[in-house]
Amino acid sequence: METTDNELLEEPLNDIRICDKCRHIRMKTIMPKLQKMAPGAEIKIACKSYCGPCGKRVFIFINGRYVTGSTEDEAIEKASKYVKC
Repeated sequence: METTDNELLEEPLNDIRICDKCRHIRMKTIMPKLQKMAPGAEIKIACKSYCGPCGKRVFIFINGRYVTGSTEDEAIEKASKYVKC
C-alpha cells in the first residue's frame, strides 16, 4: 500500500495532554485507557501548570478542554465526550 504526502502530513484528530507529576495519575494504567479511548491520538506527557486542580483530582486536557474526575476512569469517561471521530 502506498502512502501519499497528504497522509504523512495529517495531524492526529485528538490532542490529549496529561501531567506526569499529577499525584492521582499512574502513567502505567492511564496510557492504555487513553489509547483505547482515542486510537491514534497524540498524547503529550508533561507538566501543564495546572497544579491546584492537579493536586486534588485526576485531570486530562483533551482538544482544548480540561476534564477532571476523582478517579482515572471517571476522568476518562468525561473526556470521551470530547473525542473527535
